[in-house]
Amino acid sequence: MDVLDQKQRSYNMSRIKSRDTKPELILRKALWDEGLRYRIKNKLPGKPDVVFRKKKIAIFVDGCFWHKCPKHFKLPKTRTDFWRDKIQSNVDRDKKSVKELEVAGWYVLRFWEHEIANNLEQVMSKISNAYHVLNE
Repeated sequence: MDVLDQKQRSYNMSRIKSRDTKPELILRKALWDEGLRYRIKNKLPGKPDVVFRKKKIAIFVDGCFWHKCPKHFKLPKTRTDFWRDKIQSNVDRDKKSVKELEVAGWYVLRFWEHEIANNLEQVMSKISNAYHVLNE
């Protein structure tokens, strides 16, 4: 049983951001500081968080809960069937998006929010390597 009524729960869920999250902003600032210019608005499959169009690199920043991080995901104790199905549909959509992008010739990088928080240098190194190696 939910402790909030439907209106309160709806309001809380509407406040959850799908873009411009803290991990995304941290990554974008680091990319900008490195002189790597990117785009964030796109109509690519899965709507990548950061795109380098000329290099055909798509970057996703995945939240540990919403995308089922193997390290941090914990299924909620209430409405478990709903959440299991919801999160699994996100994971399935992620796989489909990656496949569509790769078929279209894009190089796809995915990072967990905890990787950006804990290992930004390593994340930046992977992105920089891809950026400087691809399409040379």
